[in-house]
Amino acid sequence: MTTEEIFDKVRYIICEQFGIDEDDVTMESLLEDDFSADSVDLVDLAVELETEFEIGETEESVLEAIKTVSDVVNYIHRKLNA
Repeated sequence: MTTEEIFDKVRYIICEQFGIDEDDVTMESLLEDDFSADSVDLVDLAVELETEFEIGETEESVLEAIKTVSDVVNYIHRKLNA
């Protein structure tokens, strides 16, 4: 799966979870600042992404390091290609 395909799925999931337009989600978008995501939102997002991409449970240290949509996409890409 390409990073563009991953981004499209991640963007869709973010839009559904946070109730925002697809145009508002870019690779540079900050999860906390741009989408007002708190720690519970980030855990919910991680669970949804784990299910969608079948990547297994995301470690807490990884969740803490993820700040942007790009971070999410790159993490998923690495997990899928490991």
